[in-house]
Amino acid sequence: MFHRSERLLLRPPWPEDWGAVHAGIADEGIVRNLASAPWPYAPDDAREWCAQGQDPRAPRFLITLANSGEVIGCIGFGPLPAEDGGGDGTMEMGYWIARRHWGQGYATEAARAVLEIALATGHPRIVAGHFIDNPASGRVLRKAGLLPTGKIGLQFSKGRGYETQTIGYALDLGASGSLPEAA
Repeated sequence: MFHRSERLLLRPPWPEDWGAVHAGIADEGIVRNLASAPWPYAPDDAREWCAQGQDPRAPRFLITLANSGEVIGCIGFGPLPAEDGGGDGTMEMGYWIARRHWGQGYATEAARAVLEIALATGHPRIVAGHFIDNPASGRVLRKAGLLPTGKIGLQFSKGRGYETQTIGYALDLGASGSLPEAA
């Protein structure tokens, strides 16, 4: 699956993309804000991630600049585990952007594109969260159209090696059949 936004092309990762993925994510300041990426993030971690199969109902994408094809991050969504309130079709979105591309609106643009995909593929609800010490991610989620749930929880971060507080966000997609206006 591919998706084009104004400045970005979202596309599946291919095994040969591992070097670009590793170059972007192998930064402690990025990995510490992710739940499932280990630190240090090794080349073999990138190889393994890029070689994983794709589930069309839970896609993972490289975020690339449409004009150059440069990999600037990754984004995707997958089923929310039942123990976290999933099981009803709710999907959880996650993303990262390479540090040199921070502050340019790419994360918000990619998140909006992924929400369009989730809507088009019939997912009823998307949730996301950010670690409490990463308020920039909260701004991205709000700008993309997700709303704070008011819930603060704990989530383990492989990159940090411990649980930390998270702030939850959600967007019900089934109610209106369209995305809310971007903030």
